[in-house]
Amino acid sequence: MAAEQTGDGAAVDWKDTVLEAALPHVAFDGWSETTLKAAIADSGCAPALARALFPRGGIDLAVAYHQRGDRMMREGLAAADLGAMRFRDRVAHAVRLRIGAVDRELVRRGTTLFALPQHAPEGARLIWGTADAVWTALGDTTRDLNWYSKRATLSAVYASTVLYWLGDESPGHQATWDFLDRRIGDVMQIEKAKAALRDNPLGKLLAGPMKVMEKWRVPDVPDDLPGRMMDRFR
Repeated sequence: MAAEQTGDGAAVDWKDTVLEAALPHVAFDGWSETTLKAAIADSGCAPALARALFPRGGIDLAVAYHQRGDRMMREGLAAADLGAMRFRDRVAHAVRLRIGAVDRELVRRGTTLFALPQHAPEGARLIWGTADAVWTALGDTTRDLNWYSKRATLSAVYASTVLYWLGDESPGHQATWDFLDRRIGDVMQIEKAKAALRDNPLGKLLAGPMKVMEKWRVPDVPDDLPGRMMDRFR
């Protein structure tokens, strides 16, 4: 079990406890086996339980940290007055909340880890999951090809903004937020171009291929990403 009762009746979430104990060590030892061992010792978690919670060691710690950032972002969005914002500003606010939920050095260590070939697919899955968390929190209800295109586009915006932020030394990271606004502006221009394409002769020429792509559907299981094509022959 990830949680259990202590002697005074309080519940302990051991996964979160071990992760929290690991954070001070990541800057020195990265998301590694050494960090996990130190976290087990510092947290007081039973080694067998910790190994069950983080079976792959450091990589699972890094995954848990990323997912915690997603959770904090969702909580921030739930508390925000999104109705007073333009839609593009809601997206920007979500990305800013997500970046603000994490420590830059810990993310830098994670970026190095997920750049390794054996962990790159995991990193891509996590970024996709963040994009999905943003769109879901903002009330996206698309179930067709647009579900994929929205998440793919936001994944690119989020990933590029994080990389910019890692090297940004401007006061309050203002250069990062300006960069984010430009990237979102680029996306808005693409959407306008797509709308214009549908109304011109080339768009009509592509209508046939687009009909095939309309058969794409959202995966039945959220973790079954990036999804699959459904009902191809209906």
